[in-house]
Amino acid sequence: MLELVDVHVGYGHSVVLHGVSVNVPAGAVSAVMGHNGAGKSTLLRAAMGLLKPRSGKVLLDGHDISRLPPHQRVARGMAYVPQGQQSFPHLTAMENLQLVADGRRAGKASMDEALDRFPALRTLLGRRAGLLSGGQRQQLSIARALITRPRLLLLDEPTEGIQPSVVAEIEQTILDLAGGNLSVLLVEQHVGFALRAAAHYYVLESGRVTSDGEGGEAAQTRVRASLAL
Repeated sequence: MLELVDVHVGYGHSVVLHGVSVNVPAGAVSAVMGHNGAGKSTLLRAAMGLLKPRSGKVLLDGHDISRLPPHQRVARGMAYVPQGQQSFPHLTAMENLQLVADGRRAGKASMDEALDRFPALRTLLGRRAGLLSGGQRQQLSIARALITRPRLLLLDEPTEGIQPSVVAEIEQTILDLAGGNLSVLLVEQHVGFALRAAAHYYVLESGRVTSDGEGGEAAQTRVRASLAL
């Protein structure tokens, strides 16, 4: 599905990712973990085309998409939910969703499907997004991405700064999505959740992969030890 091969990425004269290789198989979750500043968000931005690799390749279904702009990657089935529960705060929740659904084939049906994932949002559709809680805004962000009916979803810290009652719901939604035909590249600080969801994990340290392996509960001790270094 998605492969980043020996990718070097930076900002200006600063290099952030040093030869990083990550693979997301079709219908599976790959999790990326690491401390703040390790390069996790930069990795997702490079995968989505928001940053151009200085060298290396980004492959989707075996095709080199390294030079494709973000909107063409979306057309090929990619969707991105950035860190920080981003929304258009002065628009209602419904208007935030309609921005994606309008003009899209089967947009209304796609919006209904996305709302079925987060039924609590249906009671909040008339409320401005800026007045929603962090957890509600994150649900809105994920629902908006799902309207595009992606084959690959990039999630950056989806449970960061969210109340525990909503964290559990978001975690379950991601696990449910991963159980279907959707592939997920997940950046996540919560090691337990990341490894429950992921078939494979990667640990980033100063822009390099320092550890990787199969996901699952059995990997927790190994990953926590790697992150403690």
